[in-house]
Amino acid sequence: MEKEYRLSSDPLNVEYLIDYEKELNESQLEAVLTVDGPLLCIAGAGSGKTRTLIYRVARMVESGIPPDSIVLLTFTRKAAFQMLNRTSELVGDKIRTILGGTYHSVAYRLLRKYGSCMGLPPDFMIMDESDSSDLINLVRGEVILQHQDTRFPNKNTLKDLLSASINRGLDFEAAIKREIPQFIELSEEIIKIFSLYSEYKNKNRLLDYDDLLTTLITLLEENEEARKIVHEKFRYFLVDEYQDTNLLQAKLTRLLGEKCRNVMAVGDDFQSIYSFRGADYRNIFRFSEFFPESKIVRLEENYRSTSSILDATNCLMTHAAKSFRKTLFTERKGGEKPVIIPCSNEDQQARFVAQRILELREEGISLSEMAVLFRSGFHAYQLELELQKRKIPYQKWGGFKFLEAAHIKDILAHLRILLNPCDHISWTRVLSLIDGIGSKTIKKFLEVSGDFRNGSFLEENIGSPRSKPGLVILGQYLKKSMENLPMEPASLLNFAADYYNPLLKKKFDDYPKRMKDLDHLSVIAGKYKNLETFLTDLALEPPSNSVNGNLKAENEKEEESLVISTIHSAKGMEWNSVFIICAIEGRFPPFYSMDDPENIEEERRLMYVAMTRAKENLFISYPSNIYDHITRTVFSEPTRFLGEIGEEYFQKWNIREG
Repeated sequence: MEKEYRLSSDPLNVEYLIDYEKELNESQLEAVLTVDGPLLCIAGAGSGKTRTLIYRVARMVESGIPPDSIVLLTFTRKAAFQMLNRTSELVGDKIRTILGGTYHSVAYRLLRKYGSCMGLPPDFMIMDESDSSDLINLVRGEVILQHQDTRFPNKNTLKDLLSASINRGLDFEAAIKREIPQFIELSEEIIKIFSLYSEYKNKNRLLDYDDLLTTLITLLEENEEARKIVHEKFRYFLVDEYQDTNLLQAKLTRLLGEKCRNVMAVGDDFQSIYSFRGADYRNIFRFSEFFPESKIVRLEENYRSTSSILDATNCLMTHAAKSFRKTLFTERKGGEKPVIIPCSNEDQQARFVAQRILELREEGISLSEMAVLFRSGFHAYQLELELQKRKIPYQKWGGFKFLEAAHIKDILAHLRILLNPCDHISWTRVLSLIDGIGSKTIKKFLEVSGDFRNGSFLEENIGSPRSKPGLVILGQYLKKSMENLPMEPASLLNFAADYYNPLLKKKFDDYPKRMKDLDHLSVIAGKYKNLETFLTDLALEPPSNSVNGNLKAENEKEEESLVISTIHSAKGMEWNSVFIICAIEGRFPPFYSMDDPENIEEERRLMYVAMTRAKENLFISYPSNIYDHITRTVFSEPTRFLGEIGEEYFQKWNIREG
């Protein structure tokens, strides 16, 4: 009979460099000191959850726990980097061997190391979201040929459907009924598309975003050797933003921690707002089902907002149907009550917001300490016109994804084929840029075996009088790049840009702006020493877009500017003064959510997230009598969430013209 004997991870004779009792409040300290066994930390908005995670990692390392046995799972690579960087400031660079990153990046690293146990080829490549859609479109075309008189869902709809099926744990039939019921009669053909998509990936050593998690889960479930290696190597797991996990991520958390049981999940059910991405807020309630012996610690002291703002948000969340009850409090007593501003229309609302922003700036609050938040991007159109009219600089968050831009995808395709000559998606993109080459020629080329990166091979097999000049230049680029491998990504990117820029000028009227984008991409590439790592990071976590939709390197400085943002994109941020606009029934919550109680619950959480971004000043405005051309409806009622809070928690400003 075998029995596990557990040694304490916190020996009594350790002399700690950090005075944890001084640095942390009582609840934070409890979470930091509870190292062994499962722990669920319910961290309210602004309660110092990041600080708690950082000090917990520091305490573990100071206690003698080997850093390379610790895994830190976050929802952005930047968050993991910042946490580990701040931890190293406390205890030194000994933490450098901690495995930290997003679920997908950690899964990628584990698969690189242990995937061979299940026959995963060591040179597999990662497709980004857009490449996945392009591949689906490729196999979709094969199926459509047999049903030319039938309208099929487009590539992005199919990609979203496949991802929803995987992340929500639905079979394809159920996913089709839920996501695109209008195409239910095409279920058989859609499933065929997904089958061809899977076959193509397997044949060409490709994994998409979702494959990273499903493949690792399969490895841990079915391969005893790999499972044993992973469980012996990694003994402590910390998960940030657990309320945003989907079913796959929650399952992976359980599989990783089922042996050691040392799993700390940090999250706030009040801030679960990403169901459209597959996040399931119920995972945070299921944690105790996965780990019945888990301890629960609540962080309720808020270090961000005034008590007046917290009073309103606490009242709002008393209406939540299911929650870990908590009441945020702060030592920052008083402050101005949140302001409600009824407006006659969107134009008046925009003028109020712009004028008040300028007034606050005159009072000493910089534009970068202010934000305007809204439920959907189009709610800000009128405001954007007013900000431009008054020459108020701003950056808009939410919506556009830079790596989906055609010119960025073009340049990256030229780099991908250097690593994987079997990447037909990238070859299709590269060859399509050359005059005289169409879909039939590309298909013929892809059917021919050989080293595609050899320029003469290109000319010999698919050259024609019209396409030959372009193929010669492509061949010269490929030869030059291959001769310089391995070379740092920035240099390879510059080779590609020298080749691609003439094509860029022919393809796009606004080529000067797009060429500047390539320069920004080169700056980011300069941070990497390895091409594979560079391309993998772009696929796993694309860089953000800048003020004008251009790519911005993380170390670039930007002028003082206002932030206008969807609430989803503002989560995790904070500002001195926050404006929430269009707080009206039909827009917040939107009409399509009103018939589903769970949707209304998430809309309430979305309002909570928006309100708790404010430190000092919170303004909530709503324009009455808006005519919506799509629904042919006149909006006239303020959002129900203001009614749930109650008038005693607000002050009301009535606008007078002139």
